[in-house]
Amino acid sequence: MEIRNSREDYLEAILVMAQKAPQVRSVDVAEHLGYSKASVSRAMAQLVEAGLVHMDRSKLLTLTEQGLQEACRVYEKHRFFEEMLLSAGVEEHAAAEEACRIEHAISDEAFRAIKATYGEDGLPKSDTP
Repeated sequence: MEIRNSREDYLEAILVMAQKAPQVRSVDVAEHLGYSKASVSRAMAQLVEAGLVHMDRSKLLTLTEQGLQEACRVYEKHRFFEEMLLSAGVEEHAAAEEACRIEHAISDEAFRAIKATYGEDGLPKSDTP
């Protein structure tokens, strides 16, 4: 399970960073996640081998189509639960950390069911028309 969590964290980090900066490198991912450069370098090699990340000659990272799909799936869960927790009054930093734990633990099926009950924004749907 830990390997899957790390993989999801790396893909999500690349997605988030690519939305903010035109170029993403392993060193940026290491800084963003607070991991060692060596650990991130090994992980990037595994993600490249798995076909989830592309690394060009300049060591720039981009998500492959498959990597992008997985990153978006994880990031959607993260944002949903973070918004839900914030709306419940959980402090911002704690909400982000809790959402990270939840995103890894919940199945896609359970997430869809919760989303159907609470709506896209993580807030309960109104029973009144």
